[in-house]
Amino acid sequence: MGRGVALGLVLGWLLSGGGPVLAEPPTRQALHARQEISVPEGDVQAWIAAFRPRALEAGISQATLDAALSGVALRPDVVEKDRNQTEFTRTIWDYLDKAVSDDRVAAGQKALKKHGALLRRIEAKYDVDRQILLAIWGLESSYGVVRGDVPTVAALVTLASSTRRGAYFERELLAALRILQEGDVAPAAMQGSWAGAMGHTQFMPSSYLSLAVDFDGDGRRDIWSEDPTDALASTAAFLARWGWRKGEPWGVEITLPEGFDYRLAGEKIHHSAAEWQAMGVARTTGGALPDCGPASVLLPGGARGAAFLICPNFHVIEHYNPADAYVIAVGHLGDRILGGGPILGQWPRDLRALTLDERIALQHRLTLAGFDAGGADGRIGPLTQSAIRGFQTSIGVVPDGYASLDVLNRLP
Repeated sequence: MGRGVALGLVLGWLLSGGGPVLAEPPTRQALHARQEISVPEGDVQAWIAAFRPRALEAGISQATLDAALSGVALRPDVVEKDRNQTEFTRTIWDYLDKAVSDDRVAAGQKALKKHGALLRRIEAKYDVDRQILLAIWGLESSYGVVRGDVPTVAALVTLASSTRRGAYFERELLAALRILQEGDVAPAAMQGSWAGAMGHTQFMPSSYLSLAVDFDGDGRRDIWSEDPTDALASTAAFLARWGWRKGEPWGVEITLPEGFDYRLAGEKIHHSAAEWQAMGVARTTGGALPDCGPASVLLPGGARGAAFLICPNFHVIEHYNPADAYVIAVGHLGDRILGGGPILGQWPRDLRALTLDERIALQHRLTLAGFDAGGADGRIGPLTQSAIRGFQTSIGVVPDGYASLDVLNRLP
């Protein structure tokens, strides 16, 4: 979902090489869908030959296919990056150290001054707070400096033909071909991250087709050029589409009371600010908790790490990229750009991130032990965290839902 830090990602389970990526996360079924045509791994030409009739049936012209697919070959670098997405292969503290570095904050503050008038106009039209747009821009392309140089069609062909998410990436490939067919961008200029995300804020092709806007009124929805106007406005349109609530926080850092029931943590449990305060949950910097409606306690580093109260806007950012690390980075970077301070809580820096094989093994063993992890795809989401809490409760340890090596080793 092309990020300077990351990134680019679909962290729709894509991460772009510049930062998810503007795409609605695919369903679990889509993530595990098998390709319609089975070809030997890496045999891109055989896959393209099988894909062409489907593309023609979907309305892509023969001329567009010939121009776009000529000379396309498998990109091993794309396959490798797909298997090593940073939001999943690093601890959240390592990720945030880079994502919200002092240099990135300073660059964001500079961008706020330079593009202040434009951001005010976008904010007025779409009711999306400017600091969030800047934070996404900063994560996805380092404020336009690193927009990605991977040909989008080649990246999507590689991912459609060589990964378990083939059906999802084939849909994105069709969307990219429609963009070319409609003349929105020249083929040579359609470049971006390894995951197929494009432009300053790393839109996936399908999101571009449905939500990109021509904010500068020049007749083109141009997210690729040096001018970030259309890209920033399109990002605002995307967040507005998913229900952004202007003036409300994404979340705030909190301190939990002694004896807190960690079974109350997690995105599936919601209480009002008043209810959380009555339980002893306090804002780390002082003052009242934000009255933002249903809110949840999130422990991205487990009971030993910083804690957050997350608001509905947190879930809006998830549509851009569903990784907790990414959402927290966007929210925190936005806060820092406006002058907010660093995260005050400590992190368990003595722990390491689980490998992909270990995460899959964790999910398998949780399921076998009677705790539904929602499948075994290596993605530690709310279902897996809930399963971990259930297992931790059963063995009498703090049920913080954190996927650690200790939990894996304790599982039968």
